[in-house]
Amino acid sequence: MQFEATMIQELPLQEGVSKSGNPWKKKEWVFETGSESGYPRKVKVQCFGDRSDNFTFIPGKRYVLDVDLESREFNGRWYTDVSVFRAQESMAPQGGMQPGGMAPAGGYQQAPAPQPFGAPQQPAQNPIGAGAPSETDDLPF
Repeated sequence: MQFEATMIQELPLQEGVSKSGNPWKKKEWVFETGSESGYPRKVKVQCFGDRSDNFTFIPGKRYVLDVDLESREFNGRWYTDVSVFRAQESMAPQGGMQPGGMAPAGGYQQAPAPQPFGAPQQPAQNPIGAGAPSETDDLPF
């Protein structure tokens, strides 16, 4: 899954040793997505093991994150992990996001703004790949 969000907080590094004696570490960050829609959502993402050294996020910057979602049950309760495996700084302008923090899909154009009632209509543009109408075309449509 991929989403775009602003990094707002870096949580402390967690380290330990497993029961089998293997050292482990986990790094977590909090991102905010969807602030353009007026309903911001916070998402805590994590990175486990040596991969955590690969990520450096700057608070206030927007990033495109590729994550894996995984839920597991423990003692009758469910827990969900959001693990980041790839991240890059966003190239989209701050206002160029769709509601929910998702980046617009490539190749799509924004629909034209609706005209007020009674205003003269703009001439329709030809769809991609369609040629201009011929002057000898006598079809009524």
